[in-house]
Amino acid sequence: MALSEAHKRYLRGLAHHRKPVVIIGANGLTDAVVEEIDAALAHHELIKVRVNAADREQRQAMIAEMSRRTGAEVVQTIGHIAALFRPGERQVITLP
Repeated sequence: MALSEAHKRYLRGLAHHRKPVVIIGANGLTDAVVEEIDAALAHHELIKVRVNAADREQRQAMIAEMSRRTGAEVVQTIGHIAALFRPGERQVITLP
């Protein structure tokens, strides 16, 4: 699924006031963390994830891997925070 820039802008606005629901710690992107992200996406569709990796390239690699493994689209990354979107079976968020 590819989001247009208008959709991403809309989703960034919705994600702005949300808090991270998953925090990736020192153990990195484990299977348990991916399952938690998958469950959060199934319930909320739009989530924020905090990636606690010191190196920018490591953070970007984890975010790309997270997106690939969950089938979610990266809406925005700012520092250690990534906003992810994946439409659910029962859509909560309707894109304009």
